Amino acid sequence: MAFDIDIGFASQAGRKPLNEDFCGALLPSVGQEEMGSIVAIADGVSTGGMGREAAQTTVTSVVRDYFGTPETWDTTVALDRIIAAQNTWLCGINRRRQPVTGLTTLTALVLRGHSYTLAHVGDTRCYLVREGRVTQLTQDHVVNHPDLKHQLLRSVGAQDHLVVDYAQGDVQVGDVFILLTDGVHGEVPAKRLPEYAAIPDAHEASQKLVEQALSKGSHDNVSAIVVRVRGLLEPTLSDASRLAHSLPIPARLKVGDTLDGLVVTHLVADSGINVLYQVRDPATQALYALKTLNTARAHDLEERAMLAHEAWLGARMQSSRGADHLVAVHARLPNGRERSAFYVLYDWHSGETLQQLLDRQSRVGAVVAVGHAMQALKALSRLHRQGVVHRDIKPANLHVGDDGVLRVLDLGVALSGREPAAMRALHAGTPSYVNPEQWGFRGTTEADSGDPADEQLPDTQSDLFALGVTLYQLLTGKLPYGEVLPYQVGRYHRDPTPPSRHNPEVPMWLNHVVLKAVALDQRQRFETAEEFLLALERGASRPLSALHGTPLIQRDPSFVWKLATGTLGLINLLLVYWLLFLPK
Repeated sequence: MAFDIDIGFASQAGRKPLNEDFCGALLPSVGQEEMGSIVAIADGVSTGGMGREAAQTTVTSVVRDYFGTPETWDTTVALDRIIAAQNTWLCGINRRRQPVTGLTTLTALVLRGHSYTLAHVGDTRCYLVREGRVTQLTQDHVVNHPDLKHQLLRSVGAQDHLVVDYAQGDVQVGDVFILLTDGVHGEVPAKRLPEYAAIPDAHEASQKLVEQALSKGSHDNVSAIVVRVRGLLEPTLSDASRLAHSLPIPARLKVGDTLDGLVVTHLVADSGINVLYQVRDPATQALYALKTLNTARAHDLEERAMLAHEAWLGARMQSSRGADHLVAVHARLPNGRERSAFYVLYDWHSGETLQQLLDRQSRVGAVVAVGHAMQALKALSRLHRQGVVHRDIKPANLHVGDDGVLRVLDLGVALSGREPAAMRALHAGTPSYVNPEQWGFRGTTEADSGDPADEQLPDTQSDLFALGVTLYQLLTGKLPYGEVLPYQVGRYHRDPTPPSRHNPEVPMWLNHVVLKAVALDQRQRFETAEEFLLALERGASRPLSALHGTPLIQRDPSFVWKLATGTLGLINLLLVYWLLFLPK
């Protein structure tokens, strides 16, 4: 569902000569949809005469500068930085003026993904109306005395160190947020807010709130913002992380157990870290894959963060073109129930992985292997365009469904630029499919071979190399460099044997493509998934040129020194022999 909100606001001076309230709202520009939308309301303090300017500059700064913060920041962090900067600026002005003039309250609301974030200072208020029930989300910062209820304890610009209240929660379609200054909420009781929330047009609802406050005799400025949620964005990483840390890990499940209305039908796998179940929705008989943490890892915050990242990344990837080759993630349960535990729910596809296919038969035909590789490249192309590196491409993570569609599985160690630090530091991937540069091997005379300090971080070429190894294995039943153990750089002392040597059915053009994909020298490999895919699509019509063999000096940069050492050793032996045995 596309993000869709209706925003309406109204603000009047009322019986005062000057309106010192200010309202603002800003929707994301193209390319910033993931940042959500922001609304803010402020009530300038009348004392000193600069309340209007303080309210206007504060609201303007918050709603404008929010979209200038990095998308990787948590919403509370972004708002805190902006509000703190505005407070410092106002305090600097107020120190030069006596009495203090530029003070204001502030309530700012950000709707992002499936969550709301609220920042609050002062006595403006925010209410949430959900299914006819009203919840006040803010607490007034005023003196707790009937005669001093307008005496603020906190305001923007009053003190160098400003304490801001923050609140976060989930957002549902149909929610209505109402932001009010004290001129309105002092006259319109909270119990009547559902009446105004039920008005379909947000602008009309805000106007009626202001009019009602004036009719009740409000002597202050009156302002109201009404925000109606009509559609949600896809979940953000913050949504997934909040869910991961707020919900428990489910207990060990057995066949027949029920979790949130889903019945366990099979335990698929247990790695000791993650557990994968097959579950069924009794109402529709649809099958799903449920992935959660092993109970032994229930208190591991890093593992929770990694699984939350996988859930968010899976949902993000399926929202655009190219998602056919990825498994769909369900951010919300298909039966409409709320989650009682933390897990990721995927669609279930019958079929088998390419590893299971290789276990049944040692290799596959060239046409079938190329077809699988082309589908995998379409998925990788989509991931790479979004800045995502899978890091664990191998036959076990490529699944061919009964519908003939190949899908890339397991984004558990993928890099997105938003992954937890622990995941980024993890040396992920299966060694035999990891490109040599990640082990510190360069294959050039300019770099040391096998020095861990020279290890290259995984990138999109890492996925392409792994797919090249997979294609080689599909065609030959063998690995191009044999079984590789971690940091076993000695395996890369030779060029791979052409696939046609193991399987005569492999055509020469495919030989060249596969050898290019798994070349020792990364400069000879494919640079993008699109280039690799194009080479397979063209096939024999426009074959690639055969690669030249990698010189020994590049495969083993220390070869010169080994040769020199051996030569000098031989000369020394000859000299010893001459001194000892030849006639003087």
